[in-house]
Amino acid sequence: MTPTTAVRQSPGERSSITARSLAERVRFTAVELAPRPDDLPEEIHWTAEIPGEITGVLLATEWLDNVPLDVALHTTGGWRYVLVEPESGVETIGGPVDPADLDWLTTWWPGPASPRGADRAVTGGSTSTDATGGSESGLRAARPAQGSILTARSRPGCPETPQRDQPNPHSNRAEIGRPRDEAWAHAVGRISRGLAVAVDYGHLRDGRPVDGTLTGYRGGRQVPPVPDGSSDVTAHVAMDSVASAGAAVARCAYSLVSQAEALRALGADGGRPPLSLAGTDPAGYVRALAAASAVAELTDPAGLGGHWWLRQPVGIADVVQSSPTSSERR
Repeated sequence: MTPTTAVRQSPGERSSITARSLAERVRFTAVELAPRPDDLPEEIHWTAEIPGEITGVLLATEWLDNVPLDVALHTTGGWRYVLVEPESGVETIGGPVDPADLDWLTTWWPGPASPRGADRAVTGGSTSTDATGGSESGLRAARPAQGSILTARSRPGCPETPQRDQPNPHSNRAEIGRPRDEAWAHAVGRISRGLAVAVDYGHLRDGRPVDGTLTGYRGGRQVPPVPDGSSDVTAHVAMDSVASAGAAVARCAYSLVSQAEALRALGADGGRPPLSLAGTDPAGYVRALAAASAVAELTDPAGLGGHWWLRQPVGIADVVQSSPTSSERR
């Protein structure tokens, strides 16, 4: 609108005009490997590939935790891949991890043999990261995710299990997040100007789970992570590693906060409505109570509130500084 037009319109009219203008400019695109739903509105485009030259917002909700990865075990001989029999889920110890995966593990998932933080200085858990010096995540050429369900990779022949490489009693498992880093970097690289947002369950370098997070889901219930095609197999995301990879592409600081922090910043505080409202507006009180319950569920750290929100601006003014950062093979 021109300044003259703005002056002549009432606030309500200006808001309506702005909404219509936005609706005319916005195009929605769903990126999904599954077939397009029959009841999806026609104005929403459906594709299996992330579009190129995005101007706007890219929102990845629980996408990264479905990007396939390998699982490693820290043995007395160092990090080795975990092999799995796809039909039974029986695990055995495989060969040593390759150099690229070892670099990622050294940087982002230190083994029990070395004190945390002693093997390399990293930026994970800081308020933001300066990507001008390149990625610290062992990032290689970005490529898209290869599927929406984790898969087990098997190798011919017997797994390597010499006596010296038996599991250390104080060992831990690691989910090698390098494919997630590459997938996120690829997605961020598709944005010419805008904001990339990833919402996912995850963890930071100083609090990696000792036994990993690999699990299966079938019909909404948690089941053993057997990669036989009967269930989804998933693992939480190394959010700081992913953030560093995306920042290296965007060359701009990121913000990483809990879902509770993100929703509070958007005005969802989850506070109960005043009881007096029940006497003056019973229906309004019930609606407000339902809204508060929904916010409580979304911010519960033991449930949906366990999500992290990673916000990565690309080619725009810094929009994330107001919210500080919280600190086949398997």
